[in-house]
Amino acid sequence: MTRQFTYVRSDVTFTSGEVRCAAWLYRPEGVVNPPIVVLAHGFAAFRELRLDAYAARFAQAGYAALVFDYRHWGASEGSPRRILDIRKQHADWDAALAYVRGLEGIDTRRVVAWGSSFGGGHVLRLAARDHHVAAAIVQVPHVSGPASAFSRSPALVARLIAAGVRDQFRAWTGRAPYRMAAIGRPGEIAMMTSPGAYEQVERMGDMREELLAENDVAARIALRVPFYSPGRHASAIEAPVLVQLAAKDDVTPIGKAQAVARRIPNGEVHTYDCGHFEPYLDPYFETIVGRQIDFLDRHVGDPR
Repeated sequence: MTRQFTYVRSDVTFTSGEVRCAAWLYRPEGVVNPPIVVLAHGFAAFRELRLDAYAARFAQAGYAALVFDYRHWGASEGSPRRILDIRKQHADWDAALAYVRGLEGIDTRRVVAWGSSFGGGHVLRLAARDHHVAAAIVQVPHVSGPASAFSRSPALVARLIAAGVRDQFRAWTGRAPYRMAAIGRPGEIAMMTSPGAYEQVERMGDMREELLAENDVAARIALRVPFYSPGRHASAIEAPVLVQLAAKDDVTPIGKAQAVARRIPNGEVHTYDCGHFEPYLDPYFETIVGRQIDFLDRHVGDPR
């Protein structure tokens, strides 16, 4: 039987730009210089939405983990709140990796980047640029701006673009953001309206009230998603990459995701018969996180 380690979780912060990003640092007890997995969430999400479940499993398997919130989100600083700025999130990833590479008691040669959904797209871009990353795990990753943005009805796309233009003008004139729902039910005006998505996200953490209070995003991001296609960097990735896809994904269309995954030179692809938000939850979570730990053991783990 594989040994399960106890672990200690600490609240830490690191600086990105001019603000502090909040993070949890997990250290497995009794492991000397473990590898570390750096995790961040997807579109308009914060770490309490089940990222702690992944990090705890990694720590029990003998890996350190850092789980952070992007600036403007969750417990991290940044004002106005709930602004999704792609360039700033890229900078937050760079800062998170710089932070873990300065930690004592960590094998900084074995740093793994882990991202889900929109964060998975960030990790693909990061792994293509930072060849010191030892491995990467991307779960239902965002790969193509046009494929994701225009997978919705033309009427909804038009409403989102109109909201984005309104918010952008407010930003240019120094006014508070014009916000829209991040996740809604089918037929509602929201950035993501997959059937069952709202209910699934509610199940992703014991934070229903916090989720409902923070289920919005500055609408300007609707103008930027169509132009963000991190999958185009796939062929430049040198590290081994675990790609986990959802066959019923209508946020990141499966066909485009599979095409991008095939372009990763050292990619390992697994597809599950589920929707975009279901990997975080039973009955899929155990299989998916188990595959991630197996991948870590093979590529960055110590022989056990």
